[in-house]
Amino acid sequence: MKIYFMGICGTAMGNIAVMLKSAGHEICGSDTGVYEPMKSVLENAGIEICEGWNVERLKKIKPDLVVVGNVISRMNVEIEWLLKTRAFEFTSLAELIGSRVIGSRASLVVSGTHGKTTTTTISAYLLSRQNPKTGWMIGGVPKDLPSGSNLGSEDAPFAIEGDEYDTAFFDKRSKFIHYRPRVLLINNIEFDHADIYRDLTDVKRTFTHVRRIVSGDGLIVENGDDANIASLEKTPWVRRVKVGFGDGCDLKISDFKEERFGSSFKLSFGGKSKIIEWSLQGEFNARNAAMAIMGVAAISGFENPLDLDLEALKSFGGVKRRQEVILDTQNVVAVEDFGHHPTAIAGTIKSLRERFAGFEIYAAFEPRSNTAKMNIFEDEFARSLSGADKVYIAHIHNVEKMDEKKRMETSRLAQKGGEKFTAFASNEKLLETLSCDVDCAVKSGKKVLCAFFSNGSFDGVHKKFASLFSEERR
Repeated sequence: MKIYFMGICGTAMGNIAVMLKSAGHEICGSDTGVYEPMKSVLENAGIEICEGWNVERLKKIKPDLVVVGNVISRMNVEIEWLLKTRAFEFTSLAELIGSRVIGSRASLVVSGTHGKTTTTTISAYLLSRQNPKTGWMIGGVPKDLPSGSNLGSEDAPFAIEGDEYDTAFFDKRSKFIHYRPRVLLINNIEFDHADIYRDLTDVKRTFTHVRRIVSGDGLIVENGDDANIASLEKTPWVRRVKVGFGDGCDLKISDFKEERFGSSFKLSFGGKSKIIEWSLQGEFNARNAAMAIMGVAAISGFENPLDLDLEALKSFGGVKRRQEVILDTQNVVAVEDFGHHPTAIAGTIKSLRERFAGFEIYAAFEPRSNTAKMNIFEDEFARSLSGADKVYIAHIHNVEKMDEKKRMETSRLAQKGGEKFTAFASNEKLLETLSCDVDCAVKSGKKVLCAFFSNGSFDGVHKKFASLFSEERR
């Protein structure tokens, strides 16, 4: 089957393209921005990537199926031609995954505002050790799995990251509605994706919808410490298990301890306890692990999640761009993080503060996601970033495409943050100022950790900084 992907360089699109290529399909695709890391992933899989949109080129390709990414909108020349001629069948990525990849398989769907990628990766990592035929689909680049996607076998479980973002321009339901959950994990619920949801009530509504399609012989695993999850309607058709730090949780996390190179915590369930030691940090990652363990146990047939062999977590490396240390010298450390929501950023800064005692923390933030670029979270970003000693606010990516009434004003954000906040008109100037500040701090005897927060490329600022302050250059 010849399949053409519109928006192929998106992480999910690219991973599914590679998966279907490995299954024997003929794959190609287009995008407006051919960027890393997906560019190399696709090229290494032998998948042709075309730049931009071209109807004549699409006619020559003659695909059996066109997969339309959720970044594609009306007025795209290829879409307008497809709608007019109906020359080729088209579908959304989420629908393709649900119908042609998951099908009747037992699916473990990981949802929530934060932690989806890490929790899905932990789930796939543990499941693959229970059953080598396990399939998965991860919206990131895992360090301990061969790729972000794996088709697996039809008789084995499938773990997938379930996003609440809408499916396509012609299907405004959340993507996870298509994923047929046998076991559904809900990490947390906060207001996000302000470009498609009106308010928190609107967000909670879509999580209510996905809970309604969980199989009666399945399970809902939920964060027992999250008030927004607790406020959702009851589910008498399916069992729910609570995971968290609170006394009312079924799988309880306790005794959390954090050090520079790792953390540990205790899990308790049904009269049993286990100590988990691993390299990931932060209480939020302890919860991610506990959620994944509960989900993997349920879909693998274990009544008690602590009966699972969890020794493999000691060597678990996580996901690229999630608190990833890209520079580690005696006086300067640099960390790249995908953080683009105030809660996630605050949690990461708190964790870094505990891990790197004695270091000043300089946070560089690029507002790049659709919600981060809006003014709705300006106060929240000011509070979350204030946990750092200095804050560097980048120029908004594609600011000219935003409604002036809705977009964030970085200068206003800097004012709300106070003296330690600075907004920049260009990433070049941000890098210049940050580098100068770090150099001065080190010369005065201080140690500095620089955290770079962005869900995009940040114009390579973090990589340039790491190169400037590497051991070889100092």
